[in-house]
Amino acid sequence: MARQVDPAVPGVIVELGAGTGVVTQALVESGVDPSRLVLVEANPDFHELLQLRYKSARSLLYDAYAAPRLLRQLGVAPIAAVVSGLPLLTQRPWRRRRLLVECLKLGTAGACFIQFTYFYRSPIPLGSEGVVTSVTPMVWRNLWPARVWTYRLSVPVGSSVE
Repeated sequence: MARQVDPAVPGVIVELGAGTGVVTQALVESGVDPSRLVLVEANPDFHELLQLRYKSARSLLYDAYAAPRLLRQLGVAPIAAVVSGLPLLTQRPWRRRRLLVECLKLGTAGACFIQFTYFYRSPIPLGSEGVVTSVTPMVWRNLWPARVWTYRLSVPVGSSVE
């Protein structure tokens, strides 16, 4: 997942469902300055752990599905990438699509939303949202086999995307 983020793209990197910080650490090791990170975690114990491990990152104890609204309210922008390890398939399709599109609307031109999944198809069903996707090959050595989906807006930021 961390390899999908280009540290040279300006802006913050938002991690949804940062958990214990495994992906966070990979982002830092790939060259992302921790001060650019906004870590969103709903579990208070994990949130506290993230605050201890990544002191210069901004850590938010918050529901990831409501994060776009909070990020707008806090003036967190521009977003270079959103990295998500959320178990999206536990949510209704409309909620997954809304999270994706709202996050991408907060991004810079070319910003991406990166999602890890064990599912073979896109965990975010797309229709006419103006989103283009790419996907890594299945990583068979992972237990359970998984892949990483990357989503981007196909229209410029600020254009109408429903």
